[in-house]
Amino acid sequence: MAALAGRLMEKGEQALSPEEGKLLELLGLLIEDYDDRNYPLGPADPVAILTELMEARGLTQKDLWPLFGSKGTASEVLNRRRAISKTQAKKLAEFFHASAELFI
Repeated sequence: MAALAGRLMEKGEQALSPEEGKLLELLGLLIEDYDDRNYPLGPADPVAILTELMEARGLTQKDLWPLFGSKGTASEVLNRRRAISKTQAKKLAEFFHASAELFI
């Protein structure tokens, strides 16, 4: 299913017939259902998510100082000595254009 979905995606959305578009949508749902049943994800670690987002955007701890309010707080959070507060989670969510729940 994944191989077929890949071939359809390679064609590009504009080149797909209406039937191929519906097939791709169905394949996506079936693949997602299969993955959810066979490879369930555990709860995500907020600091790991933050670290991944930072790496993906080429950010350093210094770039997050304004969000955390200080160098020390950012360091404590990234070194897992302090949890991310709800206020900080909201600021991170706005900064990264993501849900605050990722960071709580």
